[in-house]
Amino acid sequence: MRVIAGRLGGRQFDAPAGHKTHPMSEKARGGLFNALGDIEDLTVLDAFSGTGALSFEALSRGAKHATAIDSDRNAQDTVVRNIKTLALSGKIKLIRANASAWSDNNPDNSYDLVFCDPPYDDIKPDILEKLALHAKTGGLIVYSLPPTETFKLDETDYDLLAFKSYGDATLAFYRKIS
Repeated sequence: MRVIAGRLGGRQFDAPAGHKTHPMSEKARGGLFNALGDIEDLTVLDAFSGTGALSFEALSRGAKHATAIDSDRNAQDTVVRNIKTLALSGKIKLIRANASAWSDNNPDNSYDLVFCDPPYDDIKPDILEKLALHAKTGGLIVYSLPPTETFKLDETDYDLLAFKSYGDATLAFYRKIS
């Protein structure tokens, strides 16, 4: 895998072995960050971080700090190695936890960008809704979901900005309005 653009553009990093983690395709990741535009100095929550690719791409493009959460030991070890490889210590914090439990224990943590790329074989709408609460008012939430998934956030609290399809993934972009 590689960082697509920014100060780390072209740098390689590892993905965990096996099929438990499904890294977002480079095409979808490029589309996501092109849609976001300027993310300079924003804070990022990367729930279900897997390889850490979304955190690394955000930091490469100027994000201030990223918090990456994953409960899988193999993914955690890979993210730690990738942080060292990319020299991102101090810019990213790895949380070794279940995203739902972390959310319950950190209700006041809020971010400018919230990325949710959950395991496609275990989509839990209640957890996706809970993680959206960590976006600051005016912040963005981006879900990467299988094309067959119909999950949507409540439009009284979130503005649906766009759905973008990338073959095996659909990205849903929301802005938190209250």
